[in-house]
Amino acid sequence: MDRALLIRAYVVDNFLLGEGDDLSDTQSLLQSGVADSTGVMELAMFVEKTFGIHVNDEDYIPENFDTIRNIAAFVERKLGTQGTVS
Repeated sequence: MDRALLIRAYVVDNFLLGEGDDLSDTQSLLQSGVADSTGVMELAMFVEKTFGIHVNDEDYIPENFDTIRNIAAFVERKLGTQGTVS
């Protein structure tokens, strides 16, 4: 399954109780009240477990966790950098 679809399904099931038909992939989860700071932590734990990546403290920024599209792009970047030496 597409990563963005997995993330969307998680958000809809866990934050919108299955009622996410009007949620767009570019909608701000924070500004629209879908998620708060605790929700961002839950999303981070979900992506860590689901995609096998580690979310560092400096990764907790809106650019990474504010929209479904941003979360999917963040996962892609993290997966692309795994195994590289920094």
